[in-house]
Amino acid sequence: MIPDLFQIGPSLLFVAPLFAAIAAFVRPRAGAGIYLVSAGLITVASLALVLMVGTLGAWRMDLGGWVPPLGIGWQVDGLSVAMLLLTALVMGGAGVYRVAEGDAGHSPLFWPLWLFLWGGLNALFLSADLFNLYVTLELVSLAAVALIAMGGRTALVPAWRYFIATLLGSTVFLMGVALLYGQHGSLDMRLLQGALGPAAIELLASLLITLGLLLKGAVFPLHFWLPAAHGRAPSAVSAALSGVVVTAAFYLMVRLWFGPFSPMLTPALALALGAMGAMGILWGGVMALLQRRLKMLIAYSTVSQLGYVLLVFPLVASGILAAQAWHGAVVLILTHGFAKAALFLSAGVLIRSLGHDRIDRLKGPGQGPALAWLAFALGAVSLVGLPPSGGFMAKWWLLQSALAAGAWHWALVILAGSLLTAVYLFRVLGGPTAGAMTPSSDHSTRAMGFTALILALAAWIPGFVPIPLTGALADTWGMP
Repeated sequence: MIPDLFQIGPSLLFVAPLFAAIAAFVRPRAGAGIYLVSAGLITVASLALVLMVGTLGAWRMDLGGWVPPLGIGWQVDGLSVAMLLLTALVMGGAGVYRVAEGDAGHSPLFWPLWLFLWGGLNALFLSADLFNLYVTLELVSLAAVALIAMGGRTALVPAWRYFIATLLGSTVFLMGVALLYGQHGSLDMRLLQGALGPAAIELLASLLITLGLLLKGAVFPLHFWLPAAHGRAPSAVSAALSGVVVTAAFYLMVRLWFGPFSPMLTPALALALGAMGAMGILWGGVMALLQRRLKMLIAYSTVSQLGYVLLVFPLVASGILAAQAWHGAVVLILTHGFAKAALFLSAGVLIRSLGHDRIDRLKGPGQGPALAWLAFALGAVSLVGLPPSGGFMAKWWLLQSALAAGAWHWALVILAGSLLTAVYLFRVLGGPTAGAMTPSSDHSTRAMGFTALILALAAWIPGFVPIPLTGALADTWGMP
């Protein structure tokens, strides 16, 4: 039984950023201060939920005491609190980076939209109802589009393209939700668990919902909107988009297909999702290798790295070392979020210091602040999957599952993707190692570089403190 006092935490994670966004809109000059206070409160609440789930286990909260199908339910378990913690650290760190940048040339609407995005993400990771998931997806998408557009004139077309893509994804998602509601009269995932079967209408609904999420997650070949949107957005926004916003779609696919949609997860469907992930890994890696600008390289890397998450479907479906595959996917989402945010923030520091992000002009001794390059290097090592980083643990668990199941094709994709990642990221790192790196030139740049470094180090934590495959905390992941 969860004490009533502890149930304030989940509500606070949505209410605090919402009211802070309103306050920042009314008092734009105090936006940065309002953000810092609310960010501290939200981060503490997220950490408290992690500790509570680790000690008391998973639990369900019915808002206002109204039970489904009339009420709105929130699910607090290991998977949801892990995503909440990722969101708190990435949104909090990228926000501090933005504060260090200063207010010159920035819209007064940045902080209201930033806090609005944070609140929408928190509500998304807590929601246990398909319609509420649709609403939170819309909140997140609209805020993200507006934040991308703040990247200047060159960001307007990518923001518009993202808006069209996410609107189409939302429409398809809602069509699937409507079909399920027409069949069952409820959209609560707990009530749908066990009620769905392989009927044609239910399969169509689940495929429509998945198609909408594939669009929002920019899964190959539906990734057309992502590179330009992430590459042209302000660096802090790019970090949030690649670190958290895109991963929300993958989180929902994992939550749904290993939850209420599990009776419809046939081997053929699992294979199709795995194939899309594999093509994304290879295509995104090749495209990243061909880029001439650093932020575009990092953006294409997101298409590649998140393809690994889709490999969890055929690996878990094989039934051999499914726990390793499941935990590998979860840890990969977390480590990718931290590492990718660090890379984008590091790129922002380099652009601020050097005035450009052209990869061919980054080469040479003493190019840029040392903190930025150190953060970039640590994030890159985790994305490649070298020990003892968190990325290594994630890919090692996926590789173990593939080898145990005799799925050599998936194992080869994992290894080939890691090799491509090493080539395009170490191509960038080849420049600063040719000479002595320089210290940051001012306090703001040092603060920005230090923020990127903290996030890069967070991506290494699972390598030193492995997430347990067994025990009380592991039992709360929601693993099938």
